[in-house]
This record gives sequence, C-alpha cells and structure tokens, in this order.
Amino acid sequence: MSQHGSVIVGIDNGGTKNNVTVLDAEGRFLIDSMIEVPSRVTEGTALAIAAMEEAFLLGLERTALRREQVVAVGLDTPGPATAEGVISSRGSTNFALEEWWGFDVRSALEERLGLPVVYTNDGNAAAAYAHHAHFGMSANHRSSASAIVGTGLGGGVIEHGAVVAGATGMAGELGHVHIPMHGLLEADQPLPRCNCGFDGDAESVASLTGIRNNLLPYWLGRYPTHELNALPIDQAAKALRSLAEAGDELALHVFRQQAMAIGRLFTIMANVTDPHAYFVGGGVVEAAPHFRDWFLDLVRDNTLLRSEQRAVVEFSLVTDLDMAGARGAAVAARNVHPL
Repeated sequence: MSQHGSVIVGIDNGGTKNNVTVLDAEGRFLIDSMIEVPSRVTEGTALAIAAMEEAFLLGLERTALRREQVVAVGLDTPGPATAEGVISSRGSTNFALEEWWGFDVRSALEERLGLPVVYTNDGNAAAAYAHHAHFGMSANHRSSASAIVGTGLGGGVIEHGAVVAGATGMAGELGHVHIPMHGLLEADQPLPRCNCGFDGDAESVASLTGIRNNLLPYWLGRYPTHELNALPIDQAAKALRSLAEAGDELALHVFRQQAMAIGRLFTIMANVTDPHAYFVGGGVVEAAPHFRDWFLDLVRDNTLLRSEQRAVVEFSLVTDLDMAGARGAAVAARNVHPL
C-alpha cells in the first residue's frame, strides 16, 4: 500500500476490549488479526474515550501510517444508542454507570481525535459486514438478520444490503426482544433478568452476562459438586465454553438454552422481515468445529420456519470472527467519507 494513501480507521468498542482495523482506498483491510486494548467502559466515560484513542493510535502504529492520512474514523459500540451515537438514557449491559446514560460517545471521540467520527451500533456494524462478506455482489438484493453473542447480545437487520436503523437508530436491538420462555427454562428456573431492566429478553439468556447472572448460578445449583463451584462466578462463566467443547453436561445445558433463545429470536424475525439468511457470531461460535456446528444446528432446529422459507433461507456464521465489528464500522464511515 502506498504510504501516501488515505485510510479509514475502524474502532470496535466492547464491554471488555476495543479492537481496531484500517481500511484503504482499494477496500483492503490492512490488519488481518485482532489488535485489542482494554475498553475500560466500567471505569467511566473519560477513561473509556482515552482507551478508544489508544486503540486508534495502535492501529496507526501497526500499519505504519501517519495521522494525517486518516480521513475519518468509524466507531461502533454496544447499544442501545441513537443513530448519532448518544447512549440510551436507560443505560445498558455495557454502559451500566449512570454517567453513560445519554452520553454522546461519537462527539466525545471526535473531539478527542480531531477527526470526523461516524457512529454505528456494534450489532449493526457486524451484521453489515457479515451480510456483505457472505453475499458479495448480490448483497444489495438480499436481506439478513444477525445475532452477535458477546458480553451482551448484539444484532442487526439488513434489507437490500442496508442496515435498518429505524427512527432513532435503535432498530436491530435484537438482544432486547422478548422471547417465549416456556419450554426453554426448567420448571424451577427463575425468569432471567437483563441488565437493561427487561425480564425474559434474548440477551438475558444468550450472552456472557446472561450466563454469569442467570444461567450458570441456576445450573451450578443443580450440580453442587461441579468443579466450577470452586471458582468465582466471572471465572466460571468464562471457563464454560471450553468445558462444553469437551462435552461437560452442565456446560451443554447452558449453551443449549442459549441456542434455543437465538432460535426463538430468529423465529420472530422470520415473521417480521422474512430474511434470506440468519447469521450467528461472537465468542460462542469461535469454538471447536464440532461444538460450533452443534450450536448452529440447535439454532436452526429452534427457528420455526414455514416450508417456503426453509427451502430458501441460509444459516451461517459471522465471518472474520471478532474483527467484523471494527470492519463494519470502517465500511460505514467510508460510506459517509469516501476515500
């Protein structure tokens, strides 16, 4: 790549980490692996914005680019947030501190960097990238729905290649859609609560936070001699996937409920937008192939489709794993600031 070329920097802000990418004028992503720094969102707005700048600088350092080559920055964060990047006044799983409520994260980063910043919801960013990477040249003639499992449950709805943003930018918040719980929960299992304040939404089950707060405490009670009972709950939640890959019974119970929740969410989407494809992404599918395929098969089996739909729809994984958010944010910024 010419050192004189203009670029877009994409920053993916998450509950624990920021990831960064760089997009050049030829549409190439110049960083092909994860580059992460702690996001520090639980420490307040000032330290979190500083951490975003740290990610920005790390991206330039990795690609040996100069700051003056950057035309704009694409930023995505978890939602709910407006299309302009103002965090919901209710807060959220990742922005639980009250100082985040109603905070204009886009403008804050723009002021910090002195560069134009284009905001995209993280689920929408990953969904847009997944859609275009999967469909290629036919992307503008297809629709999709994505569920991105992480600290929370992100998502996005794409129609004719474009993100459905809604009146305030909060469309596609699939994690906060209420799903039926009958038959998903055990008879004595408490109704799961989401950090957003909802009971029984998709994120309360299908997310790392849902595991930590709702699913794992219940299943540990059912398996009192399980090895995870000896760990702090945060460590136990993070250890669960590797146990599931090894066939651990407790862990498989948890992930079976998560897959059922996503399938029920996709069932709702089938009756709202009738998409061509359903994508699942995030840590839950960045796993050993046998476990990943088992999980995706469960999602498919729990997505109730009409015969006409089942004949044409696809189920697939979000490509490029955790890089999809940063890449989608960069693509969104390029649409506003062409290179």
